[in-house]
Amino acid sequence: MQLLHAPSSPYLSLLSSKSQPKAVRPSPENCLLLSAINCSVQPRRLERSVWVLDKRSILSSATTKAASVEAGTSAISIGTAESDVLKALSQIIDPDFGTDIVSCGFVKDLHINEALGEVSFRLELTTPACPIKDMFEQKANEVVAMLPWVKSVNVTMSAQPAQPIFAGQLPVGLQKISNIVAVSSCKGGVGKSTVAVNLAYTLAGMGARVGIFDADVYGPSLPTMVSPENRLLVMNPEKKTIMPTEYLGVKMVSFGFAGQGRAIMRGPMVSGVIDQLLTTTEWGELDYLVIDMPPGTGDIQLTLCQIVPLTAAVIVTTPQKLAFIDVAKGVRMFSKLKVPCVAVVENMCHFDADGKRYYPFGRGSGSQVIQQFGIPHLFDLPIRPTLSASGDSGMPEVVADPQGEVANTFQNLGVCVVQQCAKIRQQVSTAVTYDKSFKAIRVKVPDSDEEFYLHPATVRRNDRSAQSVDEWTGEQKLQYTDVPEDIEPEEIRPMGNYAVSITWPDGFSQIAPYDQLQMIERLVDVPQPTPAQT
Repeated sequence: MQLLHAPSSPYLSLLSSKSQPKAVRPSPENCLLLSAINCSVQPRRLERSVWVLDKRSILSSATTKAASVEAGTSAISIGTAESDVLKALSQIIDPDFGTDIVSCGFVKDLHINEALGEVSFRLELTTPACPIKDMFEQKANEVVAMLPWVKSVNVTMSAQPAQPIFAGQLPVGLQKISNIVAVSSCKGGVGKSTVAVNLAYTLAGMGARVGIFDADVYGPSLPTMVSPENRLLVMNPEKKTIMPTEYLGVKMVSFGFAGQGRAIMRGPMVSGVIDQLLTTTEWGELDYLVIDMPPGTGDIQLTLCQIVPLTAAVIVTTPQKLAFIDVAKGVRMFSKLKVPCVAVVENMCHFDADGKRYYPFGRGSGSQVIQQFGIPHLFDLPIRPTLSASGDSGMPEVVADPQGEVANTFQNLGVCVVQQCAKIRQQVSTAVTYDKSFKAIRVKVPDSDEEFYLHPATVRRNDRSAQSVDEWTGEQKLQYTDVPEDIEPEEIRPMGNYAVSITWPDGFSQIAPYDQLQMIERLVDVPQPTPAQT
């Protein structure tokens, strides 16, 4: 692809992606703050679910109060008190993100009554399933209470409303779901449905709002594995939407609850049924929707990956080599569709007897997936008669025995899923942004440490859609002079895990894949912003 060059300027110069001089990274004081969940049981580097926040919003309530105080020592005193509280809270470091909770944007609704020594504020996490939210609350109380003038501290914990990063592009039924996690094996009989159901109830036990979608129309497992009181899906006649059934606080939809049993139909019809069941259901606000994927890598699986923006995938396998072969195909499918695989669950891997551990099906399938595809986490599930029996009884094992070994493994898996989903959301949310101070588009592709800047006009001129390039002849329809040098994007929104949608002043919406952005000439010598005059 031939790249179009923007003219040079006194401040900006262009660099071909083939050459690699070191770009200057801006570090403005008034930087964007990243609000991320703090969820970890191990000190592991984690960039999490992020949304852009101006630092002033953290202090909005307190600043308003300060503005209303008469000029003089009172106003100065209030400002000093605010500074003291925020400085104290900044001692609490997110162990994964490596940043204090003030910079992360967790602190909201700060109210101070210095005369009475009262301080109140809210810590807003991006998910109610954060494993160390209690630690946050305890530490926040402790550090603020240590201030000499503070007599009482009131800390409220909350979570952001469930919402996907790109809600406007989704069917109405999916617009209030934060994360969609696929549980896949690409091979039948390895315990995929068992993992999906127990993962869902583990996340629910961590405080999240959770739903399960059984996508196996040919052989739905959900009706056997759970025991809801209402075993039939109900249609809302006015909205023509499906009302999910519910069991122990988890919403669920399965073709098995449609009163049709197992489907006997061709692939295109099945794809349509899955689309209808998934997108027309009134899921409501969910932090996680777990999709129990059907076996295989065919049309049904591709349809699912295309109609919903999967946040991540969990791969289920068994120790046999034959299972690894099929799982490898599934991992490659997700890779092509830009869906990150965040964990591998190796089911039925061992059992203990006579003080020894036995591996009846061999060892190494899960480890081989980890090594070959770089998936970061591996979880082993033992052979347990109770685990199999719970799947037949309609009571998930993590509910029936919440303190057992199996429940502990799923607890670790749940924490991993929360962490990785947050990391992915953060990367996607901040992958491509527009920096008005530099008048440049900042790009940091997920799973890459490289960060660079692009000239907006260059990005617009490199559009490869039918509106800009003739699909038959390859002739460039969009001319260089058609794009003004000072053009600025009006909005940049993520498009799944692979691209962004850029809206320009002329109303054109450009789809810019990350792969294409990495090929465009880059800006170097980006000037540092001048400090704001006070």
